[in-house]
Amino acid sequence: MVQDKSLGRRLFIFANYSILFLASLICVLPFANLFAVSFSGSAAVAAGNVVLWPVDFTTKAYEFAFGGGQFLQSLWVSTERVVLGTIINLILMVLTAYPLSKTKEKVMGRGIYMGFFVLTMLFNGGLIPSYLIVVKAGLIDSIWSLILPGALPVYSMIILMNFIRSLPEEIEESATIDGASPMQILIRILLPLLKPALATVGLFTIVGHWNSWFDGIIYMNNPDNYPLQSYLQTLLLNYDQVILRAGTNYTEVLAKMNVRTGRAAQLFLGMVPILVVYPFLQRYFTTGLVLGSVKG
Repeated sequence: MVQDKSLGRRLFIFANYSILFLASLICVLPFANLFAVSFSGSAAVAAGNVVLWPVDFTTKAYEFAFGGGQFLQSLWVSTERVVLGTIINLILMVLTAYPLSKTKEKVMGRGIYMGFFVLTMLFNGGLIPSYLIVVKAGLIDSIWSLILPGALPVYSMIILMNFIRSLPEEIEESATIDGASPMQILIRILLPLLKPALATVGLFTIVGHWNSWFDGIIYMNNPDNYPLQSYLQTLLLNYDQVILRAGTNYTEVLAKMNVRTGRAAQLFLGMVPILVVYPFLQRYFTTGLVLGSVKG
């Protein structure tokens, strides 16, 4: 293949790389500033001397996060939510997407079921009815109030359904001829082929559970049961009250940290788990989206 090496082509490539580089900087610089503030002394932060590198390096804000605040408790609640929620979401998505991937001749009423699920993407019962259902079910102040209301993400289920439809029908037909039941076909044959799509919707699910904060605010009466993002929201609104609730003498720590450094440390720690998980799922991400978007 002959490559165009004209001046116009080179200028075009240079402009593309320049725009991508600037866009990357715009995304990265706020995190770098947050990281620098979290490790800086309170006087330097208050004076506005911290930009991209820590000034008067100190770890007091992280010491408070791990020892004085509610960070670790909220981190555990979020971890529990992500693990349980992702498992339940994936199981329900697979069990729903598999039959809906069939034609209406093979699954009676498929169009009605699909219409019902699509309708839930456009409309919902509203905040107050949802809250009343959670109350009547006895889920208030329970981890299940954060998981069960969104147990089946319809958008991700449709991605998974389209991925299954893109697989050759001959795979299932040959397994059926060999005497395999629909459940055996799903577990032994289709699930190994669904890894890219499961990684894609799994990443959506993990990020969704991890970043969700509003349901923790409305369904948890006890702040000790807040997931991490709900706790960080209260931290952003009133950090002084978070310090007072710590209930321990942190005079020495607070002498070297202020509200901004404390917030920065805990916000940065809240991002780390997703940054750690994403690289392991990235290789499946684009493939899963593309294959799940069309009928092959």
